[in-house]
Amino acid sequence: MKRIDIRQWILYTLSAIFLGLLIQACANIGTPDGGAYDETPPKFISSSPKMFALNNKEKKIVLQFDENIKLEKASEKVVISPAQMEQPDIKSSGKKITVSLVDSLKKNTTYTIDFADAITDNNEGNPLGNFSYTFSTGGEIDTMEVSGTVLDASNLEPVKGILVGLYSNENDSAFTKLPMERISHTDSRGHFVIKGVKKGSYRIYALSDANQNYKFDQKAEMIAFQEGNITTSCEPAVRQDTTWHDSLRYDTIKDINYTRFLPDDIVLRAFKEEQDRQYIVKNERIDLNKITFYFAAKNDSLPVMKGLNFNADKAYVLEKTDRNDTLTYWFKDSTVFNKDTLNFTYRHLQTDSIGKLTEKTDTFFLAAKNNRAKVLKEAAKKRDEFEKEQKKKQKKGDTTRVEMPHEFLPMKINIPSGMAPDQNISFDFEEPLTSYIDTAIHLKVKVDSTNWKDCPFIFRLKRGKIRNFELLAEWRPEQEYKLTVDSAAFIGLYGKESKSEEQSIKMKSLNEFASLFMRISSPKEHLVVQLLDTSDKMVKEVKAQEGKADFYYLNPGKYYVRMFEDDNNNGIWDTGNYALKKQAEKVYYYPGMFEMKALWDIEQSWNPETTSLDKQKPGAITKQKPETEKKIRNRNAERKMGKKPNNK
Repeated sequence: MKRIDIRQWILYTLSAIFLGLLIQACANIGTPDGGAYDETPPKFISSSPKMFALNNKEKKIVLQFDENIKLEKASEKVVISPAQMEQPDIKSSGKKITVSLVDSLKKNTTYTIDFADAITDNNEGNPLGNFSYTFSTGGEIDTMEVSGTVLDASNLEPVKGILVGLYSNENDSAFTKLPMERISHTDSRGHFVIKGVKKGSYRIYALSDANQNYKFDQKAEMIAFQEGNITTSCEPAVRQDTTWHDSLRYDTIKDINYTRFLPDDIVLRAFKEEQDRQYIVKNERIDLNKITFYFAAKNDSLPVMKGLNFNADKAYVLEKTDRNDTLTYWFKDSTVFNKDTLNFTYRHLQTDSIGKLTEKTDTFFLAAKNNRAKVLKEAAKKRDEFEKEQKKKQKKGDTTRVEMPHEFLPMKINIPSGMAPDQNISFDFEEPLTSYIDTAIHLKVKVDSTNWKDCPFIFRLKRGKIRNFELLAEWRPEQEYKLTVDSAAFIGLYGKESKSEEQSIKMKSLNEFASLFMRISSPKEHLVVQLLDTSDKMVKEVKAQEGKADFYYLNPGKYYVRMFEDDNNNGIWDTGNYALKKQAEKVYYYPGMFEMKALWDIEQSWNPETTSLDKQKPGAITKQKPETEKKIRNRNAERKMGKKPNNK
């Protein structure tokens, strides 16, 4: 047996222990702490020319910062005032931003380059926030500001990205002939700030500047204007500034003195004018039997059609919209509409190059997309498919001969689900009718389990329609009705007959409904009040009577209320017109939500003038949501509290 040297054994043992400790130490190595996160936004260090430089003649501006920076969405966020007719070149590199102006510099003018929150540091994205650079080509800097909000006049939605500008020229024609003098753009909240304004009196406008010439010269451009002038001023003010210990606890609240620039609460209501240039947008003849013309504006007089290869006198039934801007000609005689091409002259009104409405005659040669050959081919295909199906049945032993199904007049009867007493039934047809029989329509109300009795009703065309009807009756809660339509009750323009129909109607109980009564304080005589669902869609509409707008038979749910001043009492919201100095009809929102429950009756007083327009529309139904404000993320505080930092 081999003997072991005690010294060698001790050496082996110590080596094994040291190796084990080394392995354990290596296994426990953690990720090294990289130190505190950078939560300091970039700092502006210097510029060429200097900030607030006077008598400047340089068009190239270089801004220097203390760290590498990023410039986000420069074309959208960076605004240079006065307006630049040629697009400036704005770019960032490393710690610098370079702005190269293309336009000639104006004399004795303050220039402001407003970066908003476009500047952040390169690594952590900490925003510099509300940074602007200013210089003057004269001997002084203009420091006044004006601010406010632009809303869509039709629905009080904030208007994002619209141009807002000032004119010292107080003539109304300045907006249509001269570029804006001082400008800004609205952010996602519809908010704007126009900086570098000289103390004085101005006219203010908003414009969706389609051709980027800073003036209103296209009807398609959304505009807003304010009656009268605004006068710039400033005053000392105090605001509270909160210093936070961490993301949950504040440290101190300090009073900060600052200069408040006025006016700072301007609300502009933007609208698009009604298109008044009249011309034919397009025409189409998809099917043989009808032609449709689409016009750019409403027609006060109807065009005149004169056939060249057919007699147009009494040849058609005309279907028109309320504004006569879409006209559909349904041809009655098959010898006319079966022609592959219809040739005719069309005398209509059209706006000429100087804006005058003149009479114009065009000649058309319209071929149907679905011509007679296609129609016959499709009919033959249907018959072949039917015959093949019959032969399959015969092979299976079914010798019963079945005629090809009769083609009925398509008819849609619309009965609201869970019908309320203030609703009615509508009938829609795919083509105009030549006749219908009142006595072929029957409405009965259930008396008991076996008996029904006739119920009086009115059946009539909907106003201004030729293919849509309505059935009106005195509907009673909890009653059950039966609607029956006999076959051939309706005859279509092309000879098709309607088939028989029977539908039951179950009225809901009054216990399933709620009611809302709005009591409105307003000097206006004509008010239209609308009940809205959670998607800002109108559910019901009433005209206020002596300040009262009552909504009955409401299904349980959440509702909102909108109202407009119907100045011309035509029942619809009307847009504005700058040439006539006419504002769009004013729209209001009740600044809250009504959660209605069965059997509830809610009465609510409402003075629409007590809340500023820009604060009226509830956020839940506002579609233009504000973008998340850029903030320093306080990741060091989160780490101290044991939270995992958010690296996004």
